[in-house]
Amino acid sequence: MKSKRFTKTILVIVTAVCLTGCTERSAEGSLTAQGMDAIQALDYQAALEYFQQAVNNGEDDVPALRGAGMAYMGMAKYEEAVQVFDQALDYTDEKMPEAVRDIILYKASAQFRLKDYDGTIESCDQILEEEEVADAYFLRGASCLKLDYQDRAREDFDQAAKLTPEDYTLYLNIYECYEAQNLSALGDEYLQTALNITPKGAEDYYCIGQIYYYLEQYDQAQNALISPVNEKYLPALGLMGRIYLAQNDYAHAKGMYQLIQQESGESAQTYNGLALCALASGEYDAALEYIQQGLNMEGDAGKQELFFNEIVAYERKLDFVTARVKAEAYTSLYPTDEAGQKELEFLSTR
Repeated sequence: MKSKRFTKTILVIVTAVCLTGCTERSAEGSLTAQGMDAIQALDYQAALEYFQQAVNNGEDDVPALRGAGMAYMGMAKYEEAVQVFDQALDYTDEKMPEAVRDIILYKASAQFRLKDYDGTIESCDQILEEEEVADAYFLRGASCLKLDYQDRAREDFDQAAKLTPEDYTLYLNIYECYEAQNLSALGDEYLQTALNITPKGAEDYYCIGQIYYYLEQYDQAQNALISPVNEKYLPALGLMGRIYLAQNDYAHAKGMYQLIQQESGESAQTYNGLALCALASGEYDAALEYIQQGLNMEGDAGKQELFFNEIVAYERKLDFVTARVKAEAYTSLYPTDEAGQKELEFLSTR
């Protein structure tokens, strides 16, 4: 697969646990409910403040602390997330099995991001001792693969797929795990399996487009995206932009990101897409302008990619001093991101 060293895109590996999930309903209008609304809006700092107030005001500790951990995860503060999830678990009891499972899954996801793979495995073991959960098998498999236990990883991935055989996202995530270990040929097997799933709507065709994108079969990817693009399904429009970028068709790629802005308004993600187009076209000052516009948007969503590509823009301008300053700031904000660490190491030699 092509190196993404200079183009960290919006399409990044995600864990099986979704930040917007919640197994317990909070009272409508409560501080905890407002915190969950803020998480849905990707405003993690505001969410954290709501959850902290909820705890201080005597609202139910379990959902409030779980929400605080979710907010910390959204802010890439994984150590704090693990600590808060542990606090939430201290308030649970045997009558709350679903809440316990949910919190441990979030904790395992945060541990994985911290590269605490043994800890992730231990957390997943806790869940799997009680019941079979696809997300837990996936996270344990991903951790085993990081530790080079390839046979154990495959067993867990296969078990997760057995439990959710029509989950496109699972197969894509498994591929990403193998690709990150330079084992994309093994990951290709899961992508091919996913192509046997019968698509049911725009989201499924979008996932098929992702599969072909990973396989670098761009014509097939574009064909898969015809329906969701015609429906103006926003993730499909973004993926089409990346496909055009991969084909060096920068004008059409830029047009896709501009179309997304017309349909849904400005966002950090679309400005990142426009910045990628400018970087690929050698328009580095224009890329920096797009990046700054994106960073000026409210909320945290999409800003990690913008900060990363800001390093890239200065690097390509041969302004290595500024690029190194930006890289140091980036690794301070996102200490677990390997791409950022590699950029800083590279710039330290310039």
